[in-house]
Amino acid sequence: MSAFLLNAVVAIGLVAGLTAVVVTAQPVGITLPPDTSTLRASDLPGYRVAQQKCGVCHSADYVSYQPPGMTQAQWTAEMTKMRQAYGAPLDDDDVKILGAYLAAAYGSATASAPSVLESPVLAATPAAPPPVGAADVQAVLAASGCLVCHAVDRKLIGPSFHDIALKYESVADAASLLAGSIRKGSVGKWGQIPMPAMAGVNDTQARALSEFVLKQ
Repeated sequence: MSAFLLNAVVAIGLVAGLTAVVVTAQPVGITLPPDTSTLRASDLPGYRVAQQKCGVCHSADYVSYQPPGMTQAQWTAEMTKMRQAYGAPLDDDDVKILGAYLAAAYGSATASAPSVLESPVLAATPAAPPPVGAADVQAVLAASGCLVCHAVDRKLIGPSFHDIALKYESVADAASLLAGSIRKGSVGKWGQIPMPAMAGVNDTQARALSEFVLKQ
């Protein structure tokens, strides 16, 4: 056999071998550990808002990645950026009270500093949520940030409401179980992405939301 033919046979063999490796190689699965990070507790109302809305998009330890010693003005600007640039479900009052909470818990302010409590929004005692009627469910969905992760008929970050309803359709007392998951959060039911606890949703609202989802 000539040297040319020998080299050609060797080259074909190498290509065939590499092709076999590529075809038979299996994808490597990666399982991430569950997120166990928590926000620093506080009596400020921004703590409750942070529990309810910040976990929709990122874990609690993301806050620790920010520069230490940030002022209330800097944290408020950061919350404004989260709303405007990333679509965080925050209104004007949320931005203010989150800025105050984060400055006290992670930045340069203290909970007793006048700057933290200077807004009437922060000093006011939260009113009891009104009863939820059929027309109010959509308002609760929007205010709680549910629609950032869920849609009625398609998967977003989390499962669709329709898929949730299918999973629970033969489960006894499904409305109570789902309401508990809404209030307390969960992980592992739909993969590794956690469902954050909706601390700002009361029992009546959670029940109304679960009944709405189960009808989809």
